[in-house]
Amino acid sequence: MSGTVIVGVDGSTTSFKAATRAATVAAGLGAPLTVVTAYAKDSTEVVEIGNDTWVLDSAEQAEKLTNQVAFKLREVVPGATIQTKALRGKPTDALVTAAEDLEAQLIVVGNVGMKGLGRLLGSVATSVAQNAPCDVYIVKTDR
Repeated sequence: MSGTVIVGVDGSTTSFKAATRAATVAAGLGAPLTVVTAYAKDSTEVVEIGNDTWVLDSAEQAEKLTNQVAFKLREVVPGATIQTKALRGKPTDALVTAAEDLEAQLIVVGNVGMKGLGRLLGSVATSVAQNAPCDVYIVKTDR
């Protein structure tokens, strides 16, 4: 395994909390971090569920998002090795595909959607945990 740590982001505050934890863990392991986001189609759509807002972006906007997150993470965790990746598809598929392609040792996701209605319908964290080719670290981001 390459030792890469993968984290998924969607532009929300909670995903940045998970990304910050992922950067800290990756730096502690001396591993590179890859910030991943998924985009559904070649247009921008905003989806609001409860207090969270998800932005489903085109490839260009998705790449811009991962680059912005990587820039902020470098300020929070100086010296971290951070790469970015934007993949077309559902968030779960993007994270699992990135983990397979990069032979990741760990995927970090937030726990949003693991309670209430989201728990019944399924969350990204739950789906990733069920399908990941490596360990999954679920960060408590809802507080």
